Amino acid sequence: MKRDKRIVGLDVGTTKICACIGHLNGSGQLEVVGAGLSPSRGMKKGLVVNLEETVSSIKAAVEQAESRAGTTVDTVLVGLAGPHLKGMNSRGVINLEGRSREVSLEDIQNALEVARNVEIPADREMMHLLPQEFVLDGQEGIVNPLGMMGQRLEVSVHLVIGSVPAAQNLVASVNRSGLEVSRTVLQSLASSESVLTPDEKELGVLVVDIGGGTTDLAVFQRNAVWHTAVLPSGGEHITRDLAIGLRTPLEDAERLKRECGCAVSSLVPREESVEVPTVGGRPSRGLSRQILGEIIQARAEEILGLVRDDLVLAGFEGQLTSGAVLTGGGALLYGLAELAEQILEMPVRVGFPMNLPGLTDEMRNPVYSTAVGLVMHGAQRWTRTPMTSVFQTTEPGGFFSRTTQRMRSALTKLLM
Repeated sequence: MKRDKRIVGLDVGTTKICACIGHLNGSGQLEVVGAGLSPSRGMKKGLVVNLEETVSSIKAAVEQAESRAGTTVDTVLVGLAGPHLKGMNSRGVINLEGRSREVSLEDIQNALEVARNVEIPADREMMHLLPQEFVLDGQEGIVNPLGMMGQRLEVSVHLVIGSVPAAQNLVASVNRSGLEVSRTVLQSLASSESVLTPDEKELGVLVVDIGGGTTDLAVFQRNAVWHTAVLPSGGEHITRDLAIGLRTPLEDAERLKRECGCAVSSLVPREESVEVPTVGGRPSRGLSRQILGEIIQARAEEILGLVRDDLVLAGFEGQLTSGAVLTGGGALLYGLAELAEQILEMPVRVGFPMNLPGLTDEMRNPVYSTAVGLVMHGAQRWTRTPMTSVFQTTEPGGFFSRTTQRMRSALTKLLM
């Protein structure tokens, strides 16, 4: 296996860490060669709260993936999440000098630079710049204006801005585990790579990535990103509701949610019951499964209500022809898709990583959507021309390269 053709995706989540190793074979086809999954410790709502525990969890997932792939890795693409991330749209306009002439690559880059020139707080930095469409002399909907004739060039973009300290802590955790961050990708964008079809991206779709600590949103239309958001609520909140409401340990509450939970209590037969362990070593007790469902449904309705409100505020209510795609570990909750259809008032499906050579049955699971999507995103750079790279995304490596360099410089000084 050639080292320079390996792509590694690392999803550092609140409740689990996934690592996926991909490889581009001689014909340029991407195949998955290994994956690893470990419980996440040291993370809360997508943010590092205990560096050493996060490092240990990352190592466990990566080592499992390396063992299955029969190789070692040193660089990774990392999913970025957390309520500190904010999305906004911007627009840049430039006038081409002289009479009507061909649009050059430099013109496009200048228009993008104008679009990204927005006021950002001192502790924030731009993580993504995602072109949406170009307008040349009033002609809208242009995907690639290179070589076209005109005098006035406009570009619409979606910007993702995040906290510098939060990102630095994530990079530090990965670096301390012996890996280098080559790039970070917003988690909902990474997941969309593996669960959406081209038609969905073109016609309009909402991606709802339900993780343990956060729910990440992304709206696609005309094959571009028009809205992103991170909501500070996820599957872990349902687990805690069960633990408190049923007076049961968190571990048992999570198991009950996965094995017996339902997001629509009316779907559960009245006569069904579950055995609920109690805290303090007391005997377990029987409980109606409908009561379990009622607790789950209340929090699920709240999360989906936040999704609906965000969509309305962003102005996309009733505009997404393809509906919504639920993914992430929280999407596996029985009845959640049906509840989402009621609350969001649109078609809803559960998104699984699409077929790639090497994907096992274990990995055809929404839990792996981000990690697989990161590998697919990373593979694009091998087939990307200088021109197409402009339209994919800016390289957030500028910030992360500086962060890594600062860390290495500090470590070098300490060791001298």
